[in-house]
Amino acid sequence: MSTELIVSDVTAGYRQMHILKDVNFSVRGGERIAILGRNGAGKTTLLLAIMGLCRLHAGSILLDGVTITGEPTYRRANAGLGLVPQTRDVFKSLTVEENLLSGLKSPRDRDVSFAYELFPRLKERRRNFGGQLSGGEQQMLSIARTLLGRPRILLLDEPLEGLAPVICDELMAAFARLAAETIGLAIILVEQHVKVALEFCEKAIVLDRGRIAFKGMSADLLTSEFLERTLGLNALED
Repeated sequence: MSTELIVSDVTAGYRQMHILKDVNFSVRGGERIAILGRNGAGKTTLLLAIMGLCRLHAGSILLDGVTITGEPTYRRANAGLGLVPQTRDVFKSLTVEENLLSGLKSPRDRDVSFAYELFPRLKERRRNFGGQLSGGEQQMLSIARTLLGRPRILLLDEPLEGLAPVICDELMAAFARLAAETIGLAIILVEQHVKVALEFCEKAIVLDRGRIAFKGMSADLLTSEFLERTLGLNALED
């Protein structure tokens, strides 16, 4: 059975605050979907709601037809969800290799060669501590550690934020390779680099004040004035 994540009528936020309101969408294995919107629109909250890291006030989240609405985060991860947070959350006192080992699901598994193949510079720095890495290297480490958990749905929260263009290009090339070589991997990408996100993802959602303002094909946004007119975002400026 093909992987499918369904977000149905989700209202979510923090404590009593509602950030997302009546959000509906789905993603199937192999699909790539961009989540766009202004700061504060609810993009990160959407990923956190999927992972069970914020309060769900209403609605449901299903993975492969089974509700995960009340499941703790670790069970969602075991079921196939993988989040690369905006904060990266690298263990600064552990080496690169120790960070990678922490991403493996089985304590008996010691094979991190996939991470080194995807990001060769991590192999060069495998004995360096997380706190000694540059911002780009920390992002590579966070991504690689999540991938070692073998997610079927990869959630990326602002992976290019604050990084040099050459590092951004390297990361997007890695994502393209993952999408091409990992059968059935779905990617949900939250990103402020609008054109990059739309060119990578065939589908897009635009959030405005916690609600879906657009849901459809990325190509329709690249050729329309919707983003700039409605949200002040320009797909041509990157």
